[in-house]
Amino acid sequence: MTVGHGYVPLTVADGIRASLHHGAGRVALREADRSLTYGRLVERIDRIGNAAHGLGLRRGDHVALMAPNCLEFVEIVCGLAAVGVAVAMISPRATAAEVGEICGDCEARMLMVHPDTAEVAHAADLSGVESVVEIGEPYEALLSRASTAAPSVDIDESDIFCIPYTSGTTGRAKGVLLPHRARAWTFFAMAVEFGCFGPGRRALAATGLNYGAGFSFAVAPLFFGGTTIILGRFEPDAMLRLIESERVTSAFTVPTQLNDVLSLGESERARHRTCSLQALISNAAPLSQPAKERLVQWLGDDTLFEAYGSTEGGWISAIHPRDQLTKPGSVGHPLPCTRVRIVDADGDEVPVGETGELLVRSPFMFSGYWRREAETAAAFRDGWFATGDVARFDDDGYLYLVDRMNDLIISGGVNVYPREVEDALLRHVSVAEVAVFGIPDERWGEAVHATVALRPGAQASERELLDHCSKLLAGPKRPKAIDFAPSLPHNSAGKVLRRELRQPFWEARDRLVS
Repeated sequence: MTVGHGYVPLTVADGIRASLHHGAGRVALREADRSLTYGRLVERIDRIGNAAHGLGLRRGDHVALMAPNCLEFVEIVCGLAAVGVAVAMISPRATAAEVGEICGDCEARMLMVHPDTAEVAHAADLSGVESVVEIGEPYEALLSRASTAAPSVDIDESDIFCIPYTSGTTGRAKGVLLPHRARAWTFFAMAVEFGCFGPGRRALAATGLNYGAGFSFAVAPLFFGGTTIILGRFEPDAMLRLIESERVTSAFTVPTQLNDVLSLGESERARHRTCSLQALISNAAPLSQPAKERLVQWLGDDTLFEAYGSTEGGWISAIHPRDQLTKPGSVGHPLPCTRVRIVDADGDEVPVGETGELLVRSPFMFSGYWRREAETAAAFRDGWFATGDVARFDDDGYLYLVDRMNDLIISGGVNVYPREVEDALLRHVSVAEVAVFGIPDERWGEAVHATVALRPGAQASERELLDHCSKLLAGPKRPKAIDFAPSLPHNSAGKVLRRELRQPFWEARDRLVS
């Protein structure tokens, strides 16, 4: 690539370094009773980069990190990426087998672990890992020996910043290569879309830092001189206390967290002042319309955003507070610099109002899957990323997600999209969460089945819920049966794992659909 003399690569660490102009003594990160000023954060970012070089790590190498939400998570990822070493992010809830698989897959030369995850990590097959560093005294000793000078390494914006791993619900987990350029441009798009970053603003990072969206919302405020408050362990009342005590101006959440907050009840929520909150942003899974209605009633009509995207495709669209009740079910308009198409099986664009697969192009997308050339190629259609989501546009250009393509239920030749059935069940006052999926049926091919988790203390029978659905859904869309569970399984991003619930019904079958 030929560039002019004024070309400066767009890297994440340099964006944070620029925020020093707002004051080195300003708090950049806070977690419980610990905090880092901008001056201290940049110093530690530089130290970890220099420490990596001292250990022989070089541009293009990989390090794996397994830790819960903590201050060190941010400085490790940003500091190593500043010298060209990309961090593979491992869920703190991963098993030893998963740790070994990811470390081996990304060819990690080093594994960094938090004391809370060390036992599981050390039980993993780490045969390809040269060293393991535990966050705490060993990590601090490593930093203390390193220089505080900014590392002199030529990094390009196309270099990989980090490697979050997909949940692996469709097979082995895949490393998603996210370049500096995609992350940095994502931060700017977020600042424009949500309008909640800048000096004096305080963002709450309430979701896992080990996946792309959670990390983005923790680091984006640092690009613009704000403060990020990291919530180590989510509890609904703890989140509300932090919003009040820190006068949080923006919070990034997933639907399961918001449902937990709503489950506290009106009187409990009213005990906490949330008037500082300018943007409450939901992502990772669709937020049900009933939940949106309750959140708007609680917070007002100028606070709730819902963002749609994926680790691979980056942020794709967002629906603003003003549209939450007037455009039910919509995920809004595409973000700046984002182009989308909805196509049929032949790749032709479908008319407005009709459904098809959603394709996207933007500067926010991934660079491919690590060492998965065939799967990378399969993810694109003539340069457009295929999201795997079924979507449609309305006459006003608002985007609607109908469902994931591979979650589609075909019952008696009728297409049934689980989300529509789930939204209907969530309108019942006793239902906290629900997962809808297809199960084998001799007559219909697939039957619509639901697994429901009730709200604490609530009661509802299968017959009651089936009668409830009969009032809201056409015959083919109604569940044939409903079972109950204390809770539903989720991945680290907060998404309900439909396939985990669905799998027992399809065991010993060659095909997963009929």
